[in-house]
Order: sequence, then structure tokens, then C-alpha cells
Amino acid sequence: MNHIIETSKPTMSSREIAELTGKQHQHVKRDIEKMLESLGRDASTFGRTYQDSQNRFQTEYLLDRYHTEVLVTGYDVKRRAAVIKRWYDLETGAAKPALPDFTNPVEAARAWADEVESKLRAEAALEHAKPAVEFVERYVSADSGNKGFRQVAKLLQANEREFRAFLQDSRVMYRLGGEWMPYQQHIDADRFVVKTGVTEDGGHSYSQAKFTPKGVNWIAGLWAQYKIAGAA
Repeated sequence: MNHIIETSKPTMSSREIAELTGKQHQHVKRDIEKMLESLGRDASTFGRTYQDSQNRFQTEYLLDRYHTEVLVTGYDVKRRAAVIKRWYDLETGAAKPALPDFTNPVEAARAWADEVESKLRAEAALEHAKPAVEFVERYVSADSGNKGFRQVAKLLQANEREFRAFLQDSRVMYRLGGEWMPYQQHIDADRFVVKTGVTEDGGHSYSQAKFTPKGVNWIAGLWAQYKIAGAA
């Protein structure tokens, strides 16, 4: 998932906030989701995927200073001070990413080669994903019907197991009573419709979620970004 915050401005990730405050990352993400829900914001627009130490795709959030300060208002003084100091360092330039030793020609050449290779992989993945995304956009425009999980996976040419894990890790859907359901924020955003009912014999109730055309278009973009991140 990509975030909507301008990349020209500094941001602070939920992982960094967790490290600064000594809180577990999952707890920081929960705090951020509650905050954004209270503010009427879509948490997914602040999210992005990353690969953890075991090469698994995980989700984190990128916050600007305003949302970071709103978040830490509820934290104790020590944690709040650590985050605010980090923001001061970011804005004054005191905190900068480590750079390779450019006086060492071997290290400088390796850093340059890594950067070029990473960009080439990302560009190739983007070019590869572009026709698929364009196809989905045309398909959705031509067919206004709602789509089930398997229909969308087939449309995206995605492995069902990988696609399901992606939806779960990206906090798009979760398992509820044997059924996969979307988070409420995505229902409110008209990305899903949920149908509930009772079987003909009246013995069982059921819920079924389907992607709306808007939801198919949206998830196609997220899936393409996920595949690009995996290739980079």
C-alpha cells in the first residue's frame, strides 16, 4: 500500500515510533488505526508494505508531523518526548540516513550499483504490471457487477493463497466465523458490499462479501504495488 503523504516532506513510520517508544509495532499500528478512524481518515491511505527479516510482506503506516503528534498525545511524557525529539532531528537535519563512504571507491561503486539495480527492477515490475492494471480498469468499466474473491484473483492472475495473505496482511479482509469479511472502513468506502441472509431451510445464517467495481479497481492498484515492492 502506498501512502498519500507528500514524499518531499519528512514522515515517521509506525515501526520507528514503536522503536522510539518501546511499544510493540502491532500496538502502535492499532493506536494509529483507532486515531485515524476517530479522525474520519482511511488508514489504508497511510499504509505501505515492507519485507521483514524473514522476507514476509508486512504493513506499516507513514505519518506526517500533525498525525504523529495527535497519536502521541495519548502516550506518557517520556515516550512523547522521544518522538518529538526525533521530529526535531528530522526537520533540522540532525537525523540523516547513513551514507556510504564515498572516499572508498569500492564501497561507492557498490552503493551506486545497488541503487541502479533497485531502480531497474522497480521500473521493470511497474512496466510488467501496467497492462494488467489497465486491463482491470477496462474490464471494470465494461462490467458493473460485483465480484467474489476467486473472480478477482482470477482477474488479477493472482495465486489465491498469496492473494488471501496479501488481503489479510494489508488489513483489507479478515476471517470471521469461517467467512472472509472486509474491514468496515472499506465497506464505508464502497469497495465492498456484504450480503447477509438465511439458508432456504432456515437453519443457518450467512454473510458474503464481494468487491464492488470501485473495489476491484482499487485492489488492482494495491496488488500491482505489492508485486512491484516484491520485485524491487
